[in-house]
Amino acid sequence: MNDRAGHARLVLAVALTVQFVVALDMSVVNVALPDMREDLGFGPDALLWVVNAYALAFGGLLMLGGRLADIVGRRATLMGGLALFGAASLGGGLVGSPGGLIAARAVQGVGAAALAPVAFTLITVAFPAGPARSRALGLWGMAAAAGGAVGVLVGGLLTEWAGWRSVLLINVPIVVLALVAARTAVEPDRRGGPRPRLDVAGALLVTGGMTALVLALVRTRTYAWGSATTLGTLGAALVLLAAFVVVERRVERPLLRIGLLGRRPVLAGNLFVLLLFSGQFGAFYFASLYMQQILGYGPIATGAAFLPFCAGSVIGSLVATRAVARLGVRTLLVGGGLLGAAGMGWFGLAIGVDGGFADSVLGPSLVASVGVGLCVVPLGTAATTGVPAPEMGMASGLVNSSRQIGGSLGLAVLVTVAAHAAGGDDPRSLAGGYATAFGVSGALLAVAALSAALLLPGRVRGEEAATGASAAPDASGVPGGDGKVTAAPAGRTRRP
Repeated sequence: MNDRAGHARLVLAVALTVQFVVALDMSVVNVALPDMREDLGFGPDALLWVVNAYALAFGGLLMLGGRLADIVGRRATLMGGLALFGAASLGGGLVGSPGGLIAARAVQGVGAAALAPVAFTLITVAFPAGPARSRALGLWGMAAAAGGAVGVLVGGLLTEWAGWRSVLLINVPIVVLALVAARTAVEPDRRGGPRPRLDVAGALLVTGGMTALVLALVRTRTYAWGSATTLGTLGAALVLLAAFVVVERRVERPLLRIGLLGRRPVLAGNLFVLLLFSGQFGAFYFASLYMQQILGYGPIATGAAFLPFCAGSVIGSLVATRAVARLGVRTLLVGGGLLGAAGMGWFGLAIGVDGGFADSVLGPSLVASVGVGLCVVPLGTAATTGVPAPEMGMASGLVNSSRQIGGSLGLAVLVTVAAHAAGGDDPRSLAGGYATAFGVSGALLAVAALSAALLLPGRVRGEEAATGASAAPDASGVPGGDGKVTAAPAGRTRRP
């Protein structure tokens, strides 16, 4: 018994390390973006791909990564994902060109897409259902919180003291330790019989389609909306996404059964996630640029200034954990979305060349982050309500993919909006562009709240089950990014 308990703790340590490093890498680069641009000579539209390359690869391949463990085994997937993630981190820290850094970030996203679902699975296998698993999932969520919060602060410290390259190279020793521990902790894969087929075509089509869509949005500064380049790129995106739908309808084991989106709660939950993180990703991006380019903060001060947002997210998630059973999913999503929208709107009104931390950053950060935190706990229930048990993993992968892809699309839109609104590169023009982007971010969160009000049923019982991993901040420093979503048990979930 003691041997089994010790082995389970070692497996948990590996899984928590994986979650921490994936979370760290989502947030650690934000503070280093201005230094990356100055050192490597990024163009005005290219810098956001340091963030988007990771998010798109992660989101587009996340469902495929979950299936990969079924094909080649959990140990092989974990070891391969760690090796790929570590190699990409090393390469990204040594590159000398913008394209090289973007490519390294994309490969990191591929590795993360394999790591997040398999590490979560390791916990559910090592710990039986009950209090032990609940505690393990709570620690899993705390690892995500620590990665997100530590990332923004450590990113500032590393950038200030050792340069931006260190924010990528810091992953290498962590990955090496995880690889050594994984060889001992995770048992070799033993498989028999035929292996299920992997839907590689579906994964490539959805990732290619979303990348083309983001590319078309980003380049509207250079190519007008009616230009052949923009229309051609948008057309290619639509063709690829339409082909994805066709493939998913025909393959025996699809990444996504399209009919799943016919369930109103699933549709509402994923639409909410898409809109919520469209606004939140952009908020982190523009807040980092505003504090460094307009307020003149150094990387350390910028990293520290992000901590109230992380704290507010934790506070909101803790409140939602206790209130979801009493208030219900729809009430929390609508209220949290509106509160987050108010915070983003406050950002848009408050930032300017004469602003300061207390009036332009602290207040809006706390309001927006508490609102975001209130939303994430019930999202797990909303996005999986009524889903059959065999498709629960698919629904979980879908909502996590919606988060990553929504962040990429939102960031592309907001960067375009900010650039058009600014009209120049002087501090006052840039601040005006950032303010407009925050206003649009608030509008996205308000639309998310409206979608929840219109599409979700009035009351979904069993909301208290959507805790644990879902209740903790995610890889970008906000709650809910644990690679899976803990859903209400099927027997306790019912519609009014």
